[in-house]
Parts: sequence; structure tokens; C-alpha cells
Amino acid sequence: MRLRPRQSLFVERSLAALCDHGNTLSIASTGFGKTIALSAVVARSIEGSDAKACILAHRDELTSQNRTKFGRVAPKITTSVIDARTKDWAGQATFAMVPTLTRTANLTAMPALDLLVIDEAHHAVADSYRRIIDRARSANPDCRIFGVTATPNRGDRKGLREIFDNVGDQVRLGELIASGHLVPPRTFIIDVGVQDQLREVRKTLSDFDMNEVAGIMNRAPVTDEVIRHWKEKAGDRPTVVFCSTVAHAENVAAAFNDADISAAVIHGDLDGATRRRILAAYASGEIRVIVNVSILTEGWDHPPTSCVVLLRPSSYKSTMIQMIGRGLRTVDPEEYPGVVKTDCIVLDFGTSSLTHGTLEQDVDLDGREPVPGPAPSKTCPECEAQIPLAVTECPFCGADLSREGSAPIDSFIMSEIDLLKRSSFAWVDLFGDDAALMANGFNAWGGIFFLDGRWHAVGGGKGQASRLLGVGERTVCLAQADDWLNNHESDESAFKTKAWLKQAATDKQLKYLPPECRHDFGLTRYRASALMTFGFNKRAIRAAVDAAAGTERMAA
Repeated sequence: MRLRPRQSLFVERSLAALCDHGNTLSIASTGFGKTIALSAVVARSIEGSDAKACILAHRDELTSQNRTKFGRVAPKITTSVIDARTKDWAGQATFAMVPTLTRTANLTAMPALDLLVIDEAHHAVADSYRRIIDRARSANPDCRIFGVTATPNRGDRKGLREIFDNVGDQVRLGELIASGHLVPPRTFIIDVGVQDQLREVRKTLSDFDMNEVAGIMNRAPVTDEVIRHWKEKAGDRPTVVFCSTVAHAENVAAAFNDADISAAVIHGDLDGATRRRILAAYASGEIRVIVNVSILTEGWDHPPTSCVVLLRPSSYKSTMIQMIGRGLRTVDPEEYPGVVKTDCIVLDFGTSSLTHGTLEQDVDLDGREPVPGPAPSKTCPECEAQIPLAVTECPFCGADLSREGSAPIDSFIMSEIDLLKRSSFAWVDLFGDDAALMANGFNAWGGIFFLDGRWHAVGGGKGQASRLLGVGERTVCLAQADDWLNNHESDESAFKTKAWLKQAATDKQLKYLPPECRHDFGLTRYRASALMTFGFNKRAIRAAVDAAAGTERMAA
């Protein structure tokens, strides 16, 4: 496989910072593919040498996931695992679970490392991580430390500078929305008459006092408004709700169920089997709304989720980003047949959006309190009120701002044209009407096609049946088709196919093309290849698109 161009830049910047400083923290938002990029940094650091690397994660499933993806990026580098069942340092790259490795006997057995990698690196200042880092530095003072995270600013204000003294790169949410790798949020701030009270809530070390928040939010009139606004703005979308306390969550779920909207509660006091059963019911569609208390904020994703309801304020932007991020992932139609997702509705009944303004986060390695001041804002063109930058409906006059350049995406000078230019493959407008684009490699092909008001991404290749990659917005479909090619092609094949752009079509190709193509003296070998690929796969492409149209159910 090959990296996306932005992933390649991330790797280059991270390696340069590691070389200059001996450590670096790189930041990549949900949807970037940070595990793939992390794997490439490790591979480039140790391949062709005797250097040893250890990649840390705090859960079993992350350790396994990281090892699997590393194998795709660097299949020739040997790997091993340190977890509850296995203690094996034989691989050149070892994937270790922190709770296991931090035990004294396991730390003592850890060999000298040349590179220590920390996934979810905002955990790096925790005592368990510090023991591992200190041991690695003690065994080899030249051991380099590389960290990757989506949310570097911790809620407890502990800075990361004692581990990382620089930031190698930062990929922001808006950049990924603009490139089609996340769907955009549509944020509504809904005042149910409690915002002034919420502003007076006491702050604890980690966040607002949630018992005080519950005293304000856990009331029937407020909950009734939540149900009304959800029906009005979210329709029947798969939804995750964030509440302040268990009692608050139970009352909210009961209100949804009383309104004939299937809902369930999940929280930390439930046993693991019960939590898994509830999440499975939500994933299957048996439950439409899942209400939680601080358990689905980090490390959980169900891509069809397309509505996030905030019934608690967040004093820290990182927490708000994590909560809203649960609804921003795009959907793979093979995994979720018939689901179409084009955006995520955010219903904020608290004060998070008013406090923080946008989903973008500046990094502070020292963990200092932000400088007091107003959150990023804009002026409503209808009532001239100052409102948060991210909202798509004025909370004062109700004006629709979705077309007013209000979304965070508009602060980035990126567009679909940029994506086409950045692609490692050339995209061909097959028929000159901008309704069908294709790109070719040696092993695979990808295309996007407009039909019945929607874009459809389709991919195929040698030994692989044509399959639907995505349905929805054009930019998202283009990103999914481009990723398909990146997953099945190499740097060499991308370079060679682009070289075909300057070569005339061959006589053999012309034999397979319609007569009008034989009179096109500017026809290149690459365009001819794309036209032939479409011709050979036309029926399969149409079948994939028709099948999608017949099974669609909206997630957005």
C-alpha cells in the first residue's frame, strides 16, 4: 500500500523533528489514519538496521489493531507482542500493552530500545507510562520518543512538555473535513433557559461539577425540549447523547423511550458484558439512541452515528472535540449496507459551543490555562448578534447560516480541486460532463459516478470484484476512491501510471475503444486505459450503484 500525500508529509515532518530533537509529538484528528502514519514513521526509523522499537497502547484491541496495520505498511519487519497472554521481545518492532509492561518484572525484562512510540500520547504523563519512559531512557539515553494523539491538551491541565518539547505536525479536523475524510458537523445551540445557570457551575480539577450540572439539566421541562428538538432537527438519526450523571442519563433515556424512540443507557458502573450487549444493540439498529456518562467520549466509534447531543457542558475543548468526533466518521457501505451519511447534527443544550467557538485546538505542551477572552465568533447577517463561529443556525433569530461560510471547513483553503491535485493518481473525466471520474493503477482502479442526485464511489482491481466504496457527497466519495487506490497500489505503480499521461494511446488500446476515440489524436495511454477499464467494468459499476440506490437508508 501507499500513504495518502498528507500522511506522507506527516511522516516526513515527524521524522525530521525526531532527528532534530530526539522526541516529538504529532497530532492527527480522528479519520486521518494515524496508525498507518505511525507505522510508517516506525518503519522508516528502523528498517535496514538492528534498531529496536516498542509501540505502546493502553488497551488490548489497540495493541492488536496497531500490529495488524503495521504489517500492511512494513511486511518485512518482524513484530512481537507484550500483553496479558504473551511476553515476547523477539520482533524488531514490539507492540506492548501499557498495564502489562509497567509491571516490575516485565519492565526489567525490556531490552534497550532505540525508539519508543506512544499511541494516544496524551496519556504519556500518567505514572504507568512514565515508568516505561524512564526505563527506556535509563537503558538507552539516546532512545527517541515519538507520540501521536488527536487531543493533546489534557483535562487535568498536566502538560506533556516533560516528555515532548516540540510538535512535529498537526492535522486539524477542518483539514480532514475539507479533504472528504470526515463529514462536516452542523451545530445547533439550543437555549432551554439554563445557560446562565450553567455558566455559574463550579469547576473541579477535571471539568465542571457534574452533580451541579445534573441539578440544572435533569428536569422534565428540559428533557421534553431535548426530545422535541431531536425530532425536529435530527429526525431518526443514530444518536449518541452525553449526560452529566447516571440518574440524568436514565431519565433522558426514559423520555426517549416514552416518545417511542428506542434508547438505552451505558455507563462505567455496568459490567463489560452488559456494555457490549447494549453497544451491539445500538450497532444493529435495535436501539436508535444511546445515552452515556463519560464512557463513549474516547476510543469508541460507530460510523453511522450522525447526531451528537450535548446535555452537559465541557470546560475543556479537548473533551468537546472528543464528544463531537464520535459523529464525524464517514461510512463504509460494505460494512453498513444502504447507510448514507453526509453530515453530523450537533445539538448543544449546554454551553460548550458558546465557550469554545470551534472544534479546532491550539496545542499547549505546558498545559497552561488558556488566556481569558471571547471564543471565536462571527456576526449573524440577519440580527447582527455575535454568535459562535461553528454554528449553522443563529441561536437568537434562527437564521440559517449553513450557506454563509460558517462551518469550520471554510477557514481552510482547501477544496475538492486540491484533493485531485494532491492525489498520487490522475483522475480522468470520462465523458466531459463531470459526472464520471476514474483513476487507474496496475492492480486496482477507482471511480466516482453521479446518479439520481448522489455520488457513488466504486473500486475494483485484479482478482477483486467491483465494490461500492461510498455514497453521498462528491468530495467524500472522491476521498474513498482515492484511498482504495492507495491501499492497493505502490509508489512505483503511481509513478508509472502518471508517466502514461505523456504517452500516446497504443494501437492495441484503440482496438478496444469506440471508433470516435481513434480520431482523437490527443488521446493518451492513461486516458485510454481509464476508458477501457470503465468499458470492461461498466455493468459491475452500474450493478453496485443500483444496489446502493435500492437499499439506502439515511444516516444523515
